[in-house]
Amino acid sequence: MSYDSKTIPGYTNSRPGIQVGTKMEGPVTRAADGSIQVDETGVNFLLQMGIEWVMIGSHQVPEHSAACYRALADKLGEYGLKIYRLANDELHNMPPVTLGLEGRDALIARYLQYIRDLGEAGIHYATYAHMGNGIWRDFERRPVRGGATAGGLNLESPHRGFWNGESYEGPLSHGRPYSEAEIWDNFRYFIDQVIPVAEDAGVRIGIHPDDPPAIAIGGVPRTLFGTFDGYKRALDYADSPNIGACLCVGCWLQGGGSAGSTPEEFIRHFLPQGRLFKLHLRNVTRPLASPGGFSETFPDAGYGDMAGVVRALHEGGFDGAVMNDHLIDMVGGHYSCEAYFTAYLKGLVDGIQAKPAT
Repeated sequence: MSYDSKTIPGYTNSRPGIQVGTKMEGPVTRAADGSIQVDETGVNFLLQMGIEWVMIGSHQVPEHSAACYRALADKLGEYGLKIYRLANDELHNMPPVTLGLEGRDALIARYLQYIRDLGEAGIHYATYAHMGNGIWRDFERRPVRGGATAGGLNLESPHRGFWNGESYEGPLSHGRPYSEAEIWDNFRYFIDQVIPVAEDAGVRIGIHPDDPPAIAIGGVPRTLFGTFDGYKRALDYADSPNIGACLCVGCWLQGGGSAGSTPEEFIRHFLPQGRLFKLHLRNVTRPLASPGGFSETFPDAGYGDMAGVVRALHEGGFDGAVMNDHLIDMVGGHYSCEAYFTAYLKGLVDGIQAKPAT
């Protein structure tokens, strides 16, 4: 039996309710005859975990074109796997677009073609982040439970901002401070061009929160997609069923009270509007404003209530994908951590969605 997704029209789920997906590991290559080949270990790992929906990294794609996207989707379909999101990192965080810098029109044109290519390939969801200078973390990993290490940020210590391999040092990442009004105007310039293309292509675009949210770093404010009010303003302006949110619960927890809502409140506001398309379920030790800042951590070791988040999704009838994010360094390496985090989410979802005993 199959179930047409309400969250992402065009997708079909093999089971009702919340879908637990994750990233596919391993290279994607072309054979001598031009056919797409995937890493058997990575695919088998997904199948062993019972995953249906996969996220494809930008680095895994031989080339960014509709034909390549479709060939990859067809290849994964041979294993019963479906692409929920296929990334193009060059078109995810785009400082020229967010800050109105030279080259933004060329990037926007490439982004519009990317959305058309996704739609043509039958991939109906994309994540976008309107961050001017990317994700900020301490340079060194932090110890968490059992000697595992994870990313974190303390604003009182020296830190680096990373985006596509760029590192920013000093008080200003782009030479001068930017105003909230500039970030807003540049978003409108971008989204006005995106909306008709996304609607025509049948692609939902989930806007990811700033990481970290609700403050200014490097002279760039992070309030438009770092606060509840900012999201409401932006999505009300977009006024399209194809423009919504990819809620990163970990980012929202980093903001704490500064974000203006809990993750559950965010869900209960945007889910009934059909504006919530995907979630990253990760946890942090405490808000960024706490002494010492925050560390990313195990899903059951942070201050966020992952069960409360899943319950809010279930009560709202969400049938899109949730996934782990920003894995930590565990004994056994990547596959050990991926298995732990994904199994935790699958158990949580199954437990909350289970019918009560009669």
